[in-house]
Amino acid sequence: MNNQQTHSNPETNYPASPKPTVMTKAQKKTMPPVTVKTSKRDKVSRTIPLIDLSNFSQRRAEISEKLWDAATNYGFFQLVHHGIPTKDIDFAFIQASRFFDLPESEKTKFPLRAARNSGWESRTQVRSSTGRADEKESYQVTPPRMKGLWPKESQLPGFKKQLLAFENSCWFLSMQLMSCFAEKLGLDKDFFTHAHNPEQSDYQSTLRLLHYYASDKTNEDIKQTKSNEKPPTPTQQWWAGAHTDYDCLTLLFQRNHQRGLEICCEQTKETQIWAPVTPDEGLITCNIGDMLMRWSDDKLHSTPHRVVMPEGNGPFGPRQSMAFFCQANSRQTIYGPEGKYPPISAKDYLKHHRASNLVASKAT
Repeated sequence: MNNQQTHSNPETNYPASPKPTVMTKAQKKTMPPVTVKTSKRDKVSRTIPLIDLSNFSQRRAEISEKLWDAATNYGFFQLVHHGIPTKDIDFAFIQASRFFDLPESEKTKFPLRAARNSGWESRTQVRSSTGRADEKESYQVTPPRMKGLWPKESQLPGFKKQLLAFENSCWFLSMQLMSCFAEKLGLDKDFFTHAHNPEQSDYQSTLRLLHYYASDKTNEDIKQTKSNEKPPTPTQQWWAGAHTDYDCLTLLFQRNHQRGLEICCEQTKETQIWAPVTPDEGLITCNIGDMLMRWSDDKLHSTPHRVVMPEGNGPFGPRQSMAFFCQANSRQTIYGPEGKYPPISAKDYLKHHRASNLVASKAT
């Protein structure tokens, strides 16, 4: 689930294995105890924490403990009773569909601008974990950087207004969660709210609309590849290659029955074991990003994840999701309470990650 593109991308790429492999106990570097079930096909399913945010003010201490446990042990969690109405999420998905349904000749009028992380792109995000571009298109909304990148009101009535309102709801929820992490880190409750101030010109949190492409290819098509053609590589099974987000916190909205998201629940230098996250429109799936991991002196964990295509013989339909990437304003200094890492501005932090991502992609 990630927040900028190849050259402007708040995601760190992570090595991936083409198939999950169960290691011996001696080989495993295992995360804290989780609910794990291995089927006959070596598929792994895992329950990540589900956190109820109802009566947030009254239950703040209890919720903070649960968030902290999830973020330190898993790096992923899901939210219920989170305060964003289902109808608002549905309307945002409708707006996303309206945009992606535009002819490509229209969408190219709103091109992704690298320095702004705003606008539309298609198949440009190359992961070093796969060496291939993700099979998706996306439209990034970073409010202060959208000049010339909004469709006209006559073209998509209500599009801009509704997406900005939804982005604001995501920001508000993110700040609720981040205030809990701030207090657990010994910081002022509003510390991260000030660090992600949307009223400032250097605000750079981003709402990303995502459309993963359908495929009409079948396994038989792959088997019948001509001998003089380069055979398909294992990376073709992924909509989005393995990576970690390098923001502070990601909120992911998924559609029912549109599976694909997997998280890495065990890893060694040689292999990883991946677990699917079942989509549920009533839940928001959240994960810690690299920026907050650094800010917390590595107390909070940024967990690798990917988006896989369906298995089996036959064509499959598209997948749609939306992600809000909560990342500090560019002039904000990132420095943990214990000083494990030297101070760095959010701008330079992302610049460093972009450079690392480019080098890794070229080396693949």
